[in-house]
Amino acid sequence: GAGSEAPPNLGGHLARRLVELGCDTFFCVPGDYNLVLLDQLLKEPKLRMVNCTNELNAGYAADGYAREKGVACLVVTFTVGGHALL
Repeated sequence: GAGSEAPPNLGGHLARRLVELGCDTFFCVPGDYNLVLLDQLLKEPKLRMVNCTNELNAGYAADGYAREKGVACLVVTFTVGGHALL
C-alpha cells in the first residue's frame, strides 16, 4: 500500500541507471565499506553481481566487459581497494 516503498537512495538510482545504459552485470570485491551499496544494487533484478578475488582481477573483468558492452560497473572499497585496481 501507500507508504510501503523504501525511500529513494543512491544505490537504487545507480542500479536503475546502469540498467538503462545496458549494463546487466557489476563486478565487485565486497568489503566493510561497500556492503550497503552492494545490498542496494542487488535489489535490482536486472543486475547480477560477479564477486572477484581481488581488485586487480575485478578491474580486468570490468575492463573486458566494458570493451564488449560499452559500459561497466566495478565496486570496491576506498583507499587500498581503489588504489589496487589503478
